[in-house]
Amino acid sequence: MARTPTNPPPPPPPAAAQVDLREALEQRYFDYALSTIMGRALPDARDGLKPVHRRILHGMNILRLDPDTPFKKSAKIVGDVMGSFHPHGDQAIYDALVRLAQDFSSRYPLVDGQGNFGNIDGDSAAAYRYTEARMTDVASLLLDGIDEDATDFRDNYSGDLQEPVVLPSAFPNLLANGAQGIAVGMETSIPPHNLAELLDASLYLIAHPAATSDQLLSFVKGPDFPTGGIVIDTPETIAEAYRTGRGSFRLRARWTQEDSGRGTWVVVVTEIPYGVQKGRLYEKLAELVSDKKLPLVSDVRDESAEDIRLVIEPRARNVDPRVMMESVFRLSELETRFPLNMNVLVDGVVPRVVSLPDALKQWLDHRREVLLRRSRFRLGQIERRLEVLAGMLIVFLNLDEVIRIIREEDEPKAILMAQLNLSDVQAEYVLDTRLRALRKLEEMKLREEHAALMKEKADIDALVSDELKQWRTIAWQIRDVRKKFGPETKIGKRRTTFDLAPRADDAEIVEAMIEREPVTVLVSRKGWIRALKGHVADVSAIQFKGDDEMMTSFFAETTSKILVLATNGKVFTLEASKLPGGRGFGDPIRLMVDIEDGEDIVRVFPYVAGQKMLLSGSDARGFIVMQDDMLSSTRKGRGVLSVDAPAKAMLAIPVTGDHLAIIGENRKLLAFPLLQVAELARGKGVRLQKYRDGGLADAKTFTLDEGLSWKDSAGRVFNVRGDDLAPYLGNRADSGRLVTLKGFPKNNLFGG
Repeated sequence: MARTPTNPPPPPPPAAAQVDLREALEQRYFDYALSTIMGRALPDARDGLKPVHRRILHGMNILRLDPDTPFKKSAKIVGDVMGSFHPHGDQAIYDALVRLAQDFSSRYPLVDGQGNFGNIDGDSAAAYRYTEARMTDVASLLLDGIDEDATDFRDNYSGDLQEPVVLPSAFPNLLANGAQGIAVGMETSIPPHNLAELLDASLYLIAHPAATSDQLLSFVKGPDFPTGGIVIDTPETIAEAYRTGRGSFRLRARWTQEDSGRGTWVVVVTEIPYGVQKGRLYEKLAELVSDKKLPLVSDVRDESAEDIRLVIEPRARNVDPRVMMESVFRLSELETRFPLNMNVLVDGVVPRVVSLPDALKQWLDHRREVLLRRSRFRLGQIERRLEVLAGMLIVFLNLDEVIRIIREEDEPKAILMAQLNLSDVQAEYVLDTRLRALRKLEEMKLREEHAALMKEKADIDALVSDELKQWRTIAWQIRDVRKKFGPETKIGKRRTTFDLAPRADDAEIVEAMIEREPVTVLVSRKGWIRALKGHVADVSAIQFKGDDEMMTSFFAETTSKILVLATNGKVFTLEASKLPGGRGFGDPIRLMVDIEDGEDIVRVFPYVAGQKMLLSGSDARGFIVMQDDMLSSTRKGRGVLSVDAPAKAMLAIPVTGDHLAIIGENRKLLAFPLLQVAELARGKGVRLQKYRDGGLADAKTFTLDEGLSWKDSAGRVFNVRGDDLAPYLGNRADSGRLVTLKGFPKNNLFGG
């Protein structure tokens, strides 16, 4: 009986390698970050391209999609680029191709598209099976010399093809078309610029290598966006941004006022900020009008065809168009900020933020390197041709013998080399030449070509050995490009202009952004505030929270400002439009402004432009101040009345007459002319009444001829004038006289 074979035991598993988890994660994240920075997000400072854009152009160059050739399907281009050079999603490649073809995205498009490549409304491009593309003249400049060893090549991702590390770039694409990208821990944002200005600055930099950013800004005025618009930053701000490589540009839409007849007018927007989708912008404007957030605007229409035309109708013909547009700019994308962060790969390797001169120097140094490499490549071609010509001259002098050897000998190459002293290259060229061509050889033409090549070789040798000649050649090339894309051409004409932001009254603009409606403001003793719609005359039925009660109420409008005086002498400003509605109990004022702990609210009153107020502390020190000097723009308020503890701010009354009546807790009354009270913007003020004990109880301004009036607890009005008032008249800082007037309130308050 046969024995059953036994299987050998399996080999022991390999020992698990010990790896530090933290080091492994750090290394893998570093590799990922480096790949993102180098391979996706940041452009090369020399040609201004990211790898995907460079591969698209290289792929189109292989397909011979020059500007004067027929279009080819975008699907063909995307497929070739993805299969040969860019192993990522086809949609990512196509999106990059589409952006290169959009004249509202690229200042100088690199791709000439045929079909639906999207529009400024925000509509996306058609699928790549429906569109066609080829390169533009600008793209041809970027690729000029790529077949002449102008740049280095490297293996593609699969190792079976070669792709360029950088393009020759006879065009300053980095600044001309700009770039945007986000990497790991860094980003780049470079706006497009005008090519003619960049070339002029480059010529100046060649002549003055130590030129500063400020000097180059005499040529480069600033960004030149494909959608136009107006940059409203100051020249100092622009200069600082280009000097450091970081900053931002405030960009506004271009608009004009258009007469529509019978005294009416509309505003027409003809250019919108770069990167803003017109469709989304129009929807936002319509939403703002519908929500009554733009009360000066009655309607918005999109009448765009080939050109942009957004029509904004004012609410009334007497509306100030400047104020209306300022309110629109503040709430919509008709004004945007474009960031500047010139973070690029310097020499294609090191990420760094560069200034304007540094960016241009990177391109110019690259152009010099391309010039030298193309010159050396041409020298190699000339030398090979000279060698061939020398051999052909020998052949011409021995033509019959050469023909005999070729016809009769079995190994003609070796015999030609031996008998005529030809090199291997020369003999091979003779054998590859047709007999008919040999018969037509002319010594004169050969010698003329030989002389021309020798002269060209001498010129190139002189160029390669002379740096000054190199820069002269580069300058000549730059001038040649400028002729094709100068400011007198359609594509080269500057589109973005510069202007200073108009000086506008912020209060006027804020008021214009709020629907003007009447409100009634209610303030409780515990500092809760709310606004009822409309002017409510009877507020006696209004309820308050807990044991709270009414402190004051007054009429205002949603555009009004409300002033709040605290016991520490600070005045705070509230916006009536931001007050809570009247359905509940309102909100505490302390949630709206920063009133210090231990301080209370003295008085709340509406702001009236030009109104004077008398402020006083409990120690009867005070002064007259304009309400305009009491306004503040922050939650911290404005310190107006300075008080020394234990005194506190106590009174804020409007100045309406020519005399001031003041009464202390000691029930002494004093009246004196208001001219004796100082008018200040802030401070402690002057003493209004002198006390031995106690402090201020109340004060009131009045007109002497009309007399002093007050209300008692029953609401009856009393008035005293002439001889009855004379005993109480005096000067500021007097003690006053004990009140003996009939009906004067026992609480020492004038009662309104």
